[in-house]
Amino acid sequence: MPVKTNEREYRRLDVANLETRAEDDGSMIVEGYATTFSQPYTLFENTEMRLMEQVDPGAFSSCDLSDVIMQYDHQGRVFARTRNGTLQVTPDEHGLRIRADLGGTTLGRQLFEEIRGGYTDRMSFGFTVAPGGESREETRSEDGRKLITRTILAFSKLFDVSAVSLPANDATEISVRSLADGEIAKAEAECLAIARRKTKLRLMRLKMEVNNHEHR
Repeated sequence: MPVKTNEREYRRLDVANLETRAEDDGSMIVEGYATTFSQPYTLFENTEMRLMEQVDPGAFSSCDLSDVIMQYDHQGRVFARTRNGTLQVTPDEHGLRIRADLGGTTLGRQLFEEIRGGYTDRMSFGFTVAPGGESREETRSEDGRKLITRTILAFSKLFDVSAVSLPANDATEISVRSLADGEIAKAEAECLAIARRKTKLRLMRLKMEVNNHEHR
């Protein structure tokens, strides 16, 4: 089944460019980008198709950013939050920039040290797409595979930005797999429709040949 609009989705991102700094007031600041704009990335590919995705620069213009949290693996304790001022999420010309103060909790300070030491260098964010907030373009890649590019035009809600322990996580894989399954099902339906049209055309031609033969 395809992903329904407004269902929560997750994207795992490489955030090796996160910057960390400790300040005199005890703040432990992490800064970087949760996503970038107009830079397509591969969600799924097989021998028949490749599913790409990109984020439009205006996708966050109407997004609810009122209460976004920072977690670890999308679960457990909250390390920073927009509602109390310890997390800021700000769209700019490059993407969605985040600034988090992880110095407020013992576990947050531990996460800060893990990020600074390079032990944790991936991020995922959870969101929903607004109704009608996406477009899709289908072309062919150089190797002949169907190339589908999904552009997210409008996010509805940003729920969290999460540091993650592994290059992928279950939530990310589930949401991407749902998108891929939807495109695979669509492609299979298209192939079935083409096969049915070809069969119908062959039957029509055979019937015409029989009719012509009977009237000779």
